[in-house]
Formats: sequence, structure tokens, C-alpha cells
Amino acid sequence: MNPLPTLFVPHGAPTFALRPGPAGAALARISAGLPRPRAVVMVSPHWDTAEPEVGTGERLDTVHDFYGFPAALYDISYPATGCPEAAREVAAALKAGGLPVREAPSQGLDHGAWIPLRLMYPDADVPVVPLSLQSRWGVEGAYRLGQALAPLTARGFLVICSGNVTHNLGDYRIASMAGNGGLDYVRDFPAWLTERLQQHDIDALLDYRRQAPQAVRAHPSDEHLQPLYVALGAAGRNAHVEHLHTGISDYVLAMDAYAFTPLQ
Repeated sequence: MNPLPTLFVPHGAPTFALRPGPAGAALARISAGLPRPRAVVMVSPHWDTAEPEVGTGERLDTVHDFYGFPAALYDISYPATGCPEAAREVAAALKAGGLPVREAPSQGLDHGAWIPLRLMYPDADVPVVPLSLQSRWGVEGAYRLGQALAPLTARGFLVICSGNVTHNLGDYRIASMAGNGGLDYVRDFPAWLTERLQQHDIDALLDYRRQAPQAVRAHPSDEHLQPLYVALGAAGRNAHVEHLHTGISDYVLAMDAYAFTPLQ
């Protein structure tokens, strides 16, 4: 089997589920253009643990881990199924990669997981294995987590990692009250990131906080960027990079999406 690409996709604000717009259409196109995976390994920054945890349940609850949003959001249910057998393979890959791992049989899907999955697989007909992020490990740790997943791409697993290329909630509040954006870093930082990805400049990417324009403002804390490094690591060094979508939502959220296709 040819290895599947690994994906970094945006999940935006929770209202992305109600107003998917161009980014939502892009996610639907991405999944439509892929072979049907055996299972999805789903990484979201909203499941953050000290050590890697793998969701092993057969049924995955839809978790509404937000407050103060329109009532319609809390009525959404994404009836995803898990796959304990696939989850055991994910756990085994992490262990083979030298990482500790724990099982989480009751873990559901937070909004960083079910929002993009609902847009990509609206029938919920692909099994999902949730995998936690370890934000305290930084981007280097996220890249290492991805590297441990790399063998799974040739066994029918689709690694989907969600986040946002820019994520500054303080700027979001200011911009939403003012009713405008116009912040240069929301375009400059994604442009730098895309260029370094296409150049396969892993050293610069791992050192993005010093090298990228306004990196700290783009990510006061970088848990929403770390999933990109998981996807990058899972595809292997010098993977083919496709910039699948670019755009801005809610004034300050860059909605870029990327596919990383492993070398055969």
C-alpha cells in the first residue's frame, strides 16, 4: 500500500462548525481526494496530556468543550466510532518509537477533533483513534511524536492534526470588538511557515520562535501550532508539501491547511 499523506487542518473557532465557509469546503475537497483510510489518527491541541494517550473506546462522545457560544453548537453530535484494534497499533507504534503511552478508553472527541472530522467525513463512517498532544514537550516533542507515527501511513492510517497557523485569543477579542483585523502577522507568519515547509527547512521550523516574523504574537503559546509538527514528523523528512488552503477567519485565525506526502 502506498503511504497516505498526513494532514494539518484548521479547526478555527467553534463557530466554524456553523459557518464553514471556504475553509470548510477545502476540508471536504481534501478528504474527497484521498483513498478511504482504514482509520484516522486524530490529534487536537484540546486534548493535552503529560504523556501520549491513545483513545481506545469503541464509541467516541462528542465533547462540547467551550462555553458562551450559540445554542445550536451544543446540539451538534458527531457519531464517530473508535477501533480498539487500530488504537492498539497506534500505541504499539509509539512504544516502538521510544515513547511512553497510556490507554484512554473513555476519551471522546473535543471540538478540535470533531469539527474538522464532521466536515471531512460527515457520515462518520471512518473509525477514529484520538491521540493526545503533549504541549509541554514543545514543537520538538510534537515532531518526535509524529515520527513515531510514520510507519502507520503505509498501513492505511490517515494522520490528521488540527490547529491553526496563527492563534492569539487576545488579538481575537480586540479585533472582534473593533470589527476589523488588518494585523500583518496574520499573513506574514503563515507566509514564512509555508516557505520553510516547502524548502524542507526543518531546522528553521523547529527554531521558528526565534526566526519567524512576530512568532510570539502569532502564538503566545504554541499548542495550536504543534499539531502541524506532528503531521510533518509523521510524513518523514523531505515529504512532498502541498499548501491546500489559505485564508483568515475571525480576523486573526489563519486557516491554512497542508498535506505532507511521504516519499515512497
